[in-house]
Amino acid sequence: MPQANLSKTERINLRLDTTAKGRLERAAALEGQTLSRYVLTTALARAEQVIAANETLVLSRHDAEVFFEAIVNPPALTPALAAALEEHTRRVQSQ
Repeated sequence: MPQANLSKTERINLRLDTTAKGRLERAAALEGQTLSRYVLTTALARAEQVIAANETLVLSRHDAEVFFEAIVNPPALTPALAAALEEHTRRVQSQ
């Protein structure tokens, strides 16, 4: 993780039992990191995995061909498809 002059203004407080804290301290020491640094780097690495797993779609060759064909030659907008798009817009907030 880059160490540029980043202003650290956010905090997270954790409540944990003695055993959990001891395990984290031991792991941090084995990695040569402070406890805070170890928890941060470990949590960020896991966060990246979770985000990638939820934002990545893997298709079979056949499904990829069907998908790309639908993009190149989109189907006509049927009443059912229009209703599905309207429902999607109502339910999903894209970022």
